[in-house]
Formats: sequence, C-alpha cells, structure tokens
Amino acid sequence: MKKNFGAKPYLFPQPVMIIATYDENGKANAMNAAWGGIVGMNEIIVDLGSHKTTDNLLKTKAFTVSVADVEHLVACDYVGIVSANKEPDKMEKAGFTTTKSEFVNAPVINELPLVLECQLIKVIDDSKYLGEIKNVSIDESVLGEDGELDLNKFIPITYDSVHHGYYRLGEKVGNAFSEGTKLK
Repeated sequence: MKKNFGAKPYLFPQPVMIIATYDENGKANAMNAAWGGIVGMNEIIVDLGSHKTTDNLLKTKAFTVSVADVEHLVACDYVGIVSANKEPDKMEKAGFTTTKSEFVNAPVINELPLVLECQLIKVIDDSKYLGEIKNVSIDESVLGEDGELDLNKFIPITYDSVHHGYYRLGEKVGNAFSEGTKLK
C-alpha cells in the first residue's frame, strides 16, 4: 500500500546545479540550486527565488549551470548557504576560479567539470528562469575513450529533498532504448 504525502518535490535524482553570473562590475558570483532541469534539447529551467545571482542574471541575461560533483561538494554547498550580498569574497572562499564563457556573458567555474552556458529566454512566475543552452563544455579529465562524458569519471551529486542530503550517482544498471526490447 502506498502512503500519500501531498504535493512535494520528490523527483529523483535531482541535480545539484551551481548557477553562476557576473554582477554589474564583472565580478563572478554563484549559488546552489536544486529546483530545475532540462526541458528540451537546448533549454533548461531553474527556480531560483530572489538572490544576488538572480539580480545579476536579470542584468546580464546570461548564466552558466555547472553540475556539482563529489570532489567539490563542500564548496558547492557553501555557495548555496552564503549570500554574495553578505560575503563579497564568496567565490574565493569556496576555492572557485572562473573564466569568461566564449558563448554568453557569464562565468565558467573552472573547478567543476560540466557546465551549460545559457542565455536567458524569459522569467516565468517571477522565479523560474528559462534559458537556452548555447554551449556545453566538459573538462577533458571526465571524458571517456569515445570523447564523450564518462559517468565512471564524473561523479555528480544529487539532492535528497526529503532528508536534505547529497548523494552520489550509482553504477550503470542498463542501456536506454535497449532494455525494453526484451519485452517485445
């Protein structure tokens, strides 16, 4: 028997996304976001509320989304619990350095291996930011022999909205668009 819990954000896995922007002076800032995901082949949506990052995003109309990983868990959590409005050296304290994206006016966090470089399309309901993915850049250290992202090398973390924990992704258990053919 299943128990009802009402309307809750219980969809798993939930990516831990680090949203990075530039402020009006060109200073990089980032925040941790758990609500969002891919909504099309070249679109992403993130629900961010109101933050220094969102103020920046509205000015520059650009942002990057880096996927948090096990290696940088502490720094990724830190940028989610500390506001750039109160801590101007937030990025430095997190140990993050940045490079300007070649595709949008937003910073790429050098330490995080997977980043989506996005242009703002529109804001929905004052908190949901729809972006067009202009480029995906991946550090060579997490590429496989086929030149693509290798989840045996890149270990992203997911967010548990029930118990507020971070978890690493597990092992490969099957092949998409293949396993179901066993039932044909």
